Amino acid sequence: MAEGAAPPEHMAGYAEILLDACVTGRRLTRAELESRRAQGTRAAEAGLALRGLIRDHLAAARELQPRVASGSVGPLLAAVEQAVDAFAEGYERAQHQAVRQEEAARREFVDDLLYGRSDLGRLAERAARFGLRLSQAHAVAVAQGPEPYGDGYPVARGIEETVLARFGNRQILLTTKDGRLICVAPGDQPDVLAFFAKQAYAATGGGRVAIGRSHQGAGGVVHSYEEALNALDLAERMALEGPVLHAADLLVYPVLTRDRQAMADLVESVLGPLRNGRGGAQPFIDTLTAYFDSGCVATEAARRLSLSVRALSYRLERIRTLTGADPTDPVNRYTLQTAVIGARLLGWPGGAGGGA
Repeated sequence: MAEGAAPPEHMAGYAEILLDACVTGRRLTRAELESRRAQGTRAAEAGLALRGLIRDHLAAARELQPRVASGSVGPLLAAVEQAVDAFAEGYERAQHQAVRQEEAARREFVDDLLYGRSDLGRLAERAARFGLRLSQAHAVAVAQGPEPYGDGYPVARGIEETVLARFGNRQILLTTKDGRLICVAPGDQPDVLAFFAKQAYAATGGGRVAIGRSHQGAGGVVHSYEEALNALDLAERMALEGPVLHAADLLVYPVLTRDRQAMADLVESVLGPLRNGRGGAQPFIDTLTAYFDSGCVATEAARRLSLSVRALSYRLERIRTLTGADPTDPVNRYTLQTAVIGARLLGWPGGAGGGA
């Protein structure tokens, strides 16, 4: 600082505090310390770098040293220590507050983005701040693990660092919602979501990831997110295999359940008689599921059920006897398979038993 020049705003009053403290050898007063904290807060809010600010404080103290008695060097250093510590405290407090405000703003934006609760025009403006251009199409991947994850958790932080290290120049949003890990990426960049899915599967110890379809605009993010959530729900209800699910591959299920009453009527009409079999309907539902999932290959279905082929054949015959529909007959197969899918989607028969 040139001699005679006005001190920077963040240095205002600093030299006077040091000189007065050196004259008496006293510690800084509460008011003096608070003034330094306030200056530190204002400096942080102005975006000034702390390293340069500390250098300014030390340089000012060095300029003051010739003006104090030789025996006052100790009190000068003690006063500098107190003043700089208070200044840094105010600076860090402002930074922590700014971080909390940024986190709150980001969380509010994520909630509005995924639930579509904000005006779309305003949402698009806010999205630019977080690296998204909502005028283009986006797709959403949702990862679910054995435990819930939140922002700042080691798993979430590790995945974010890995994804951004590889795709840092892409317009990507990584966050968490309701204990799940979420990645929003441009719809024309499926490699981002595929990489996220791979990292999430590994980091969650064998979790499951669902990827929604690409949709246009701010509302498209909501649509893709809901598709991913529905895919996770379907995977659990239908016991679908595979760590990564694509909503585009599961479109048949929402179609089948669009008219739930009609589906319930079909399930009850076709499969209801299975309640009269030994053990109730569930063993027969499991048998049909394994049979259809194995491509109607009896040996493979028997292996999946840990049965002999003869035992499987007996069950299939009992199903034909009880329902009047033959699972091995292509004419009856579609109706039975649709009813079985409906039963799994609706949670039928819900544990109800049957007669012998």
